[in-house]
Amino acid sequence: MWMSTLARFALPALQRSTSAMVCQSLRACRTPGLLPSCLTSVQLRGQHTLGSASRPVARHSVRHVRALDEERLIEVEWEDGGHSLYPFTWLRDNCQCPLCTLQSAQARKLLMADLDIHAGVDIVEVTNDNKVSVVWPDQHSSVFDSEWLKKRCFSPAARQALQEELFLNERYYWDSTLRVPTANYQEVLHDDKAALAWLLALRRVGIVYLTGAPAEQGQVARLAERIGYLRLTFYGHTWQVQDKNMANNVAYTSGKLSQHTDYPALHFAPGVQFLHCINQAMEGGESEVVDGFHMAEQLQREDPEAFKTLTSLLVDFTDTGTDYCDFMLQSKKCIIDVDAEGRVARINYNNATRDSVLDLPLHQVQPFYRALKAFVDIMNRPENIVTYKMEPGDVVTFDNWRLLHGRRSYISRPDKPRHLEGAYLDWDEVMSRLRILRKLVCGDMEMRTRNEGL
Repeated sequence: MWMSTLARFALPALQRSTSAMVCQSLRACRTPGLLPSCLTSVQLRGQHTLGSASRPVARHSVRHVRALDEERLIEVEWEDGGHSLYPFTWLRDNCQCPLCTLQSAQARKLLMADLDIHAGVDIVEVTNDNKVSVVWPDQHSSVFDSEWLKKRCFSPAARQALQEELFLNERYYWDSTLRVPTANYQEVLHDDKAALAWLLALRRVGIVYLTGAPAEQGQVARLAERIGYLRLTFYGHTWQVQDKNMANNVAYTSGKLSQHTDYPALHFAPGVQFLHCINQAMEGGESEVVDGFHMAEQLQREDPEAFKTLTSLLVDFTDTGTDYCDFMLQSKKCIIDVDAEGRVARINYNNATRDSVLDLPLHQVQPFYRALKAFVDIMNRPENIVTYKMEPGDVVTFDNWRLLHGRRSYISRPDKPRHLEGAYLDWDEVMSRLRILRKLVCGDMEMRTRNEGL
């Protein structure tokens, strides 16, 4: 099942990798019966077509190497005619010998206090096994694998490609026409390829729907164990979304929930959220989601001043009550976080926990409200909202830094109230598992491809 519903989002993520191993696995992925060729290109609005970014498999052989003493650089000329430059200091800092690097942990042993940042080079040459050897003035010797060097080339294109391979930063933006990627819960738990496709789509699209989980508590914890561990918050390791008397959260009522991200009152809000439907309402209770990154892009295009306001003014959030333990939270965040390049990196918005304290000068209060209203109006446009109704056994997994989710009001059966169980994880754990699964799956595919070629 995962191949037919997730592959169109998962495959381009693999195609972006610059490593030979991944490229070889892509060739295996394209064998008949595994992936249709039409799934090799997914358009990201305003960004690259990921399918066009695949690179041919090639071992990078060194043709020539020399030291540029005045510039304090080593120049590597590759057999394909390309050139790469590496600073002396960086090479000495990253010597891979046992004295400088603990290979079992891939961790640097060389102390910064012992690093001569002005060291020159005595000898640099290409070894018989196509590695680059450097002898330093103190006669310490460093040997660098050509593939290792090529991957760490300082050219803008190489740096961008490596960062994309490591972090999968490009996103597939969407609106109400999105067909939410769907997978089978049991396959994700027990099959590495299915789990990898799930996490790749979660990263690219921001939401993946899983079906076939038992309609009983504990399933979000099982799913989290597939990745690493749950994020403990003041609401517990997991939490039960039900209509409760004296509710300590608006989610624990039967009323409508407007589009929001969870927990902006925490300075480090959870990155990923799981929600598992155990019982659904008799009437209502439909879920709604919007792509916050897409909404921010629309706001920037339609109302640049509002975008500037929401990316620069800090807003107060609060959450107070008792659950797993007593809590009294305060945080200050921009509604829209952008990175150093100005790209949208995170959405922080929950109208219920936006504090009555507004730490702004008087002249900025009205512009803030105008900007926020413009953003919310975009989020409430029908053409931007995906609506679905969870059934018992369904699990929705989504990016809490990107998606805003809400819920329509509902009426429950008195003897069987609406019940969802939720849990959080952080993106660090999710991306760690994704990289491990990618290495496992691509390694298996590479080995299978080699065996078939014997």
